[in-house]
Amino acid sequence: MRIISGIYKRRRFDVPKTFKARPTTDFAKENLFNVLSNYVDFSEGLSALDLFAGTGSISIELVSRGCEKVVSVERDSAHFNFIIKVLKELGTNKCFPIRGDAFKYITRAREPFDFIFADPPYDLKELESIPELIFENNLLKEDGLFVLEHGKSNNFEENSHFVERRIYGSVNFSFFQ
Repeated sequence: MRIISGIYKRRRFDVPKTFKARPTTDFAKENLFNVLSNYVDFSEGLSALDLFAGTGSISIELVSRGCEKVVSVERDSAHFNFIIKVLKELGTNKCFPIRGDAFKYITRAREPFDFIFADPPYDLKELESIPELIFENNLLKEDGLFVLEHGKSNNFEENSHFVERRIYGSVNFSFFQ
């Protein structure tokens, strides 16, 4: 896992081969953040939420690029412990990992975010419901941006908050505002 830009640029962390998580590829992550630069200025001390955080790759990239506060939600204990380990190595206090279910977090959280990223398992049966849950629970600030990573079989273009879709190989990102 590589940090692409920001204060931790070029730092690498070895993800254990036993992990079930499918980290967003460097190619897709780099392209995603290039597109995000047209929507969001992370250096303005924004708050971000990373749901289904996996290895924490996106969370750490967000901190590296200047997010003031990043909440990472990951259910798997090995993945959660890996995120903690990386954060300790970096010595940052701007990322707040939570070990728990992303859906429970969505329904219980009371704090809105400037940016939300979700990378659920592509075969998750509830994947289609995530955008509406984000908006029903008011997790996104007025001018905020939500990005959902998903497989090619999902299509969110009919969602009233949908903005655009970007495709990088087998990785799809749908943008919502």
